[in-house]
Amino acid sequence: MGGDIVRKALQAPLRQIATNAGEDGAVVAGKVLENSDYTYGFDAQLGEYKNLVAAGIIDSTKVVRTALQDAASVSGLVITTEVLVTDKPEPKAPATPAGADHGF
Repeated sequence: MGGDIVRKALQAPLRQIATNAGEDGAVVAGKVLENSDYTYGFDAQLGEYKNLVAAGIIDSTKVVRTALQDAASVSGLVITTEVLVTDKPEPKAPATPAGADHGF
């Protein structure tokens, strides 16, 4: 569970950048993850997949480290918490049946 949280947190910036560029973030993340080359990624400005290091597109170490630390912190908190509180989904009202008089 904690590992899944970290994996998703590490994908979040890529997904958001792709979404901001008008692409489907999940599709872009999937294509990048399919490639085993760690330098392969998505150039949001051009909408192309390429070797990002060769293209001069790199993340600063501080940004990557902070994202990883935050993800680890949240996953550690979830692992050590006995109860996780979330919003209860509201039940959906049943649709009015076809041919009903709608109160008239």
